[in-house]
Amino acid sequence: MVFSELTIGAFLEKMVEQDPDQEFMVYPDRDLRFTYQEFDNRVNLLAKGLLEIGIEKGDHVGIWAKNVPDWLTLLFATSKIGAVLVTVNTAYKSHELAYVLEQSDMKALAIIDGYQDVDYLDIVYELIPELKTQERGKLKSEKFPFLESVIYVGQEKHRGMYNTNEILLLGKHGNDTEFQKIKASVDNNDVVNMQYTSGTTGFPKGVMLTHRNILNNGYYIGERQKFTEKDRLCITVPLFHCFGIVLAVMATFSHGATMVMVELFDPLMVLAAVQKERCTALYGVPTMFIAEYSHPMFDMFDLSSLRTGIMAGSTPPIEAMKRVVNDMNMTQITSVYGLTEGSPGFTQTSVDDPLEKRVETVGKPLPECEVKIVDPETGEDLGPHQTGEICCKGYNVMKGYYKMPDKTREVIDDDGWLHSGDLASVDEEGYYSIVGRIKDMIIRGGENIYPREIEEFLYTMPGVLDVQVVGITDEKYGEIVGACIILEDGAELTEEDVRDYARTKIARFKVPKHVFFVDEFPLTASGKIQKFILREQAEKLLKEKLAREEESV
Repeated sequence: MVFSELTIGAFLEKMVEQDPDQEFMVYPDRDLRFTYQEFDNRVNLLAKGLLEIGIEKGDHVGIWAKNVPDWLTLLFATSKIGAVLVTVNTAYKSHELAYVLEQSDMKALAIIDGYQDVDYLDIVYELIPELKTQERGKLKSEKFPFLESVIYVGQEKHRGMYNTNEILLLGKHGNDTEFQKIKASVDNNDVVNMQYTSGTTGFPKGVMLTHRNILNNGYYIGERQKFTEKDRLCITVPLFHCFGIVLAVMATFSHGATMVMVELFDPLMVLAAVQKERCTALYGVPTMFIAEYSHPMFDMFDLSSLRTGIMAGSTPPIEAMKRVVNDMNMTQITSVYGLTEGSPGFTQTSVDDPLEKRVETVGKPLPECEVKIVDPETGEDLGPHQTGEICCKGYNVMKGYYKMPDKTREVIDDDGWLHSGDLASVDEEGYYSIVGRIKDMIIRGGENIYPREIEEFLYTMPGVLDVQVVGITDEKYGEIVGACIILEDGAELTEEDVRDYARTKIARFKVPKHVFFVDEFPLTASGKIQKFILREQAEKLLKEKLAREEESV
């Protein structure tokens, strides 16, 4: 039996009944605070407002924003009316947004101004020019036939878009009886969240996650950290990832704890938030923690309130874990292993585990999850210390990839086991260690990058005959993107030409850091490209290039 069979909306209401005045969410940089009761009131208004603009049960609503306050309001509001929140990576640009809008059958999209050098408003108006001439809520887009509304998350008004205040005002005058009826019809096995991931193979796929999937996974993740209502988690990771929605939000609110939000990661903002709000827990990918404890002003902050947290997103470096334990007072830090398709957690270390296990393994299976290691070729179960593919079965396995049944069958077998594509081993005590990846996925500072997506994009560049993308080892990010390109006869391109072409059309983290122009790719006898050899060749070429640059200085 899992912990809860309630929907996310019903569980929030349960927590409101238990302690309405407990702080739910704090933004310390602007002293914005919501109790559980105040937050739930805002959620209900937004939910009724969404109904008023035509959002119905089962509709897909996108959110393309940093960790702004109403990001979470939208998550819980859509959950109460049975809509599906489609999370969009903040670093996406026009090429990627167009794909998600179309593939997800999105009915409404909520956006902010932009992120870093990406202007969301410009991109949306460029992709959907009809917004400037058509009535709000009655959009007829030639390119995106499902899309009816765009919502600006904020107070400013933009042509063709609702803003948050207008949706809340509509909610005040909304039909409460209808709202209660729809809310009661939502089932915990309904899809509540769809996240786009490159998964184990191919182009980005919409991973369909249910209320049951993510609420329970989050609860068990909080349990491994011994969360109670007294805990205050500093959330620095983006909400569009499972790291944000599940490991952070679901783990915190399911224990009646408090979320201390940092809108956009900045090591100084994080350290200040932890000190000001006396946070007991802190999350991050390894590069975030490294940026915090290596900051020149680190010693100025009082982190004595910290106790636990999670370092995940990519395999935590042992030295980084030790520094966090010793220098940041996080003596009970944990690590989680999983993937979006698993809601995401498979395994996690516990605060009670010996330091050695918390530093060198990803822990034991979470409650109600079965985990095993199999031979990737034969599917045969393997024993302790044998390396094979790590697989998971249980309540946490996704409902499937949206509109991709064949791709779903590739990763979930007939017996319900989710195949991760990752190589792992387990010791006699049941602690799992991640060894590597079967798949070609590149993990750059916690961001999953699938080479084929970038390859297909670079094929569109004039002068490119063939291209293969590989991960190159990097001290800061773990891996970075390298592109090996065979040029068409007579074509002349430079590294900078390729990067300039990519920068304006795909997310910054996918842009190749290094470009190598080669004459051929290493092939097997049957003509398949040997990526592991290509990766070795790319790293050798990089060393030679760096050596030449040093000599010329």
